Amino acid sequence: MTYVTTLTARIRLGAPMLGLVLLWGCAGDATDETEGPDVSSPLMRPAELAETAPDVYRARFQTNEGVFVVEVNRAWAPNGADRLYVLVKNGYFDDARFFRVIAGFMAQFGMHADPYVTAAWRNHPIPDDPVTQSNLRGYLSFAATSLPNSRTTQVFINLVDNTNLDGMGFSPVGRVVEGMEVVDNLYSGYGEAAPAGNGPLQQNISASGNAYLTENFPELDYVEQATIVGG
Repeated sequence: MTYVTTLTARIRLGAPMLGLVLLWGCAGDATDETEGPDVSSPLMRPAELAETAPDVYRARFQTNEGVFVVEVNRAWAPNGADRLYVLVKNGYFDDARFFRVIAGFMAQFGMHADPYVTAAWRNHPIPDDPVTQSNLRGYLSFAATSLPNSRTTQVFINLVDNTNLDGMGFSPVGRVVEGMEVVDNLYSGYGEAAPAGNGPLQQNISASGNAYLTENFPELDYVEQATIVGG
């Protein structure tokens, strides 16, 4: 298993991480706790789903706590906007947990319920976009590693102004235009991953998906369904 941070240096597993936006990369595939991949699912073939997004579109996220809507402007970050469009359009976020919600920082999600789907997308990163907007409250950006061109499916919504992330290369693709109160109320009680907090380990989500989260972190909020509603 390999692991990297979004900053310029690698840190050891389990080091305090408050204030960082992280992506963990696992060298292995899903564990055999699952029944095996559903090869009929289009989500298992990311390369076939590539598509250019409209110039402006809205993504509606129905969660167990209510609805929020993100307006995406492709001119801000074309590669990120295209990827988000494809993920939402094809149901990638449905049943995805908000697995890392840090009060006063951000809410992160985008690891699929099925670990085999997560593994399929891990090998299909998108090129970096220049940072044209700031990571202000309500703005949505992709998570990344310290390596170039590493964005895949994980995204985060800034709960406060996190302008320090701009210089680290996090390029906002859109902003919440409806339902920010829903985002604010997402469960944050677990905090960071252990040992800095009691939250889930991303490598375990990669290995077992929602089976791991449901058993060990039952309070996590989740996306019931995400859809494109405009554009």
